[in-house]
Amino acid sequence: MKNLILSLLAALIFTHFSTAQELSPYIKIGETTESIQQTTENIINALKSNSFTVLGTYNPMNKSTLKVITFTRDDLKNTVAKVIDRGALAAVFKVGLVQKDGKVIISYVNPEYLLRAYLRDNYITFESTFKKFSADLRTTFSSIGHAFIPFGGTIKADKLKKYHYKIMMPYFTDPITLNEFSSFEEGVRVIENNLKAHKAKTALVYKLVYKTDKIAVFGVGLLDKEDGEAYFLPKIGETHVAALPYEIILQGKKATMLHGKYRIALHWPELTMGTFMKIMSTPGDIEDMLEEVCKK
Repeated sequence: MKNLILSLLAALIFTHFSTAQELSPYIKIGETTESIQQTTENIINALKSNSFTVLGTYNPMNKSTLKVITFTRDDLKNTVAKVIDRGALAAVFKVGLVQKDGKVIISYVNPEYLLRAYLRDNYITFESTFKKFSADLRTTFSSIGHAFIPFGGTIKADKLKKYHYKIMMPYFTDPITLNEFSSFEEGVRVIENNLKAHKAKTALVYKLVYKTDKIAVFGVGLLDKEDGEAYFLPKIGETHVAALPYEIILQGKKATMLHGKYRIALHWPELTMGTFMKIMSTPGDIEDMLEEVCKK
């Protein structure tokens, strides 16, 4: 009986610690004096050598000193798709590179942070899969750097599932509908063709399609110099470049996006209201661009 009580107490303490801990959106792998091109190749090779699938790369703002590498892995991809409410948005992770003062700073999105936010209560159901993904990712990136320093602000783990920036601001569960199509196949075709045509000055960074489940996620570069990344990224912080690209998710016949006031705040949790006001037009601008991408 005594051992049982001690075990239960230990479990309660562990659960409290894991949910009360504060998580940051990014993890810094390290810095290198190698070129951003060589660093990109090194990261891609490391990912491919450890069973990760690289989906696409691009330069946010069309800026040569910024680079994003997008990737997934089958266990993650197949698990998150089980979460019906846009779980597939958590299938793709990103590495961000920022070249500054002769060095390239390398970081990636913290899996636990994003998965807790996007999957909410479902995170616990599949926690063992996610912890393995996170641990394997750290092992993979150990060939690139050894810092592994969390940065970018903090949010308590148990708050991420209901995260919103301020009162009356949107949650994950307040998506914006971009369009509805006659079929899933039409939606994929329209969105892909519009991205390939750079409609609304966008670019296709990656495409992840679940044919059986009729789900598709598109990573979209926002390259409009006046309203896109070139406008908002310098104002809120290029060090968080692994937040990009923005996503469209098509489930069945409906294409949606996360509300900009939710997604930007989640990836830049340190933003002051004053800084947020400097990009007050950005959530609407992104919606307008992605609506154009989804237009028949």
